[in-house]
Amino acid sequence: MQRQQHWESVYKNKREQEVSWFETFPAMSLRMMESAGLTTDTCVIDVGGGDSRLIDQLAARGLDCLAVLDVSGSALNRARARLGDAASVPIWIEADVTADWALKPMDIWHDRAVFHFLTSPADRHRYRSQLRATLKQRGTAILATFALDGPETCSGLPVQRYSPTTLAEELGPELQIVEFMPYVHTTPWGAAQSLVYCRFQRIS
Repeated sequence: MQRQQHWESVYKNKREQEVSWFETFPAMSLRMMESAGLTTDTCVIDVGGGDSRLIDQLAARGLDCLAVLDVSGSALNRARARLGDAASVPIWIEADVTADWALKPMDIWHDRAVFHFLTSPADRHRYRSQLRATLKQRGTAILATFALDGPETCSGLPVQRYSPTTLAEELGPELQIVEFMPYVHTTPWGAAQSLVYCRFQRIS
């Protein structure tokens, strides 16, 4: 509940371009999805999608098997309002990723900057359980976290920073790392944040 209250407050009190993670176009996420074989038949869940513009891009490409999960109902409402008629395409899930929720098996699990907020081992364990329950065999998981030289806090909360190696170790042997790329995100007010994007494939 505390996590939900925090993010509800953020999205109720800040406009889209007043949060550090805002990006006008999710280039790196789309690039990794394309490398994973993204087609109009691909099923994608955007974990912690909030009012990210990734879902706009996927819907515009003709994908109709989409889901957005976020702990903040206010964030999801903002995304739905922006999408207009296209908001009928995704499944909208208001839930903490570590809580009890369910979705049919998906081809791609995308998480830009949620996992690094999970600083307790118990939360990371529950995250991994939901990932395994949702991602198809041979499916793709794309995670972006703060890199080892990235910020130690974000939105007033502590974060866990990762290298590709430590992120792979945390996710476990069932997810095999396929590629990783460092990325410097520029906030709307010009600050540089060091992240790492990693693409994994689920193996038997």
